[in-house]
Amino acid sequence: MSPDLALALRLADVADAISLRLFRSGLAIETKSDLTPVTEADRAVETELRRMLTAERPGDAILGEEQGVSSVGGERRWILDPIDGTRSYARGIPTWATLVALEESGDVCLGVVSAPALGHRWWAMRGAGAFANGERMSVSTVARVEDAVLCLPLDTRLSEITTRAWHARGLGDFWGHMLVAEGAVDGTVDGAFGLSEWDLAAVQVIVEEAGGRFSDFSGTRRIDAGTAITSNGLLHDELLNALATP
Repeated sequence: MSPDLALALRLADVADAISLRLFRSGLAIETKSDLTPVTEADRAVETELRRMLTAERPGDAILGEEQGVSSVGGERRWILDPIDGTRSYARGIPTWATLVALEESGDVCLGVVSAPALGHRWWAMRGAGAFANGERMSVSTVARVEDAVLCLPLDTRLSEITTRAWHARGLGDFWGHMLVAEGAVDGTVDGAFGLSEWDLAAVQVIVEEAGGRFSDFSGTRRIDAGTAITSNGLLHDELLNALATP
């Protein structure tokens, strides 16, 4: 295991301890200027992860949802989402996670998604595969929409493919993408509410290292477009075509 991946997993351990301690504790929900919610837990997790990174990787930049960018220069940037799924977290729903990623020279090279209330953690390092709770994982081999499980938002462009799918359901935030990486879901479309780099950096490397495909709605492999499709690769073009339908 690389020192960077070991550090990312330690960051996830610390985040889990903080977020679980505050989960279902009656935290107040605030609304930020961008109209997204935030809690004390979001801020506490990011503050501690930044403190650890500043101490252990002082030359690296950090981008986090709650505190923005700390630019130090160089080619390495840690990307943090302290709690992905704040709405679920605030209402006591266990589908939330901390996302940690490291980007080098513009490419995400490792990612960790830790969902302690679900008892699951996923991680990957570029060129070394993807893992769920320590077990190597891979995407499915389903090649037909009619045999596929898809995670789709409410979008009129997706009505036809929703009807064709063997099973279609909505799973927000990180979870649908991680199920794609595990092979339990064959494709996920995300972006109805707009996404940021911290929502997608860890997702990208994990899905790709599991053998899947990641893109925005135009088919471009990027984490800063505000939209995302993850799939087993075999169904990706079908999902892109569906979104291109007027």
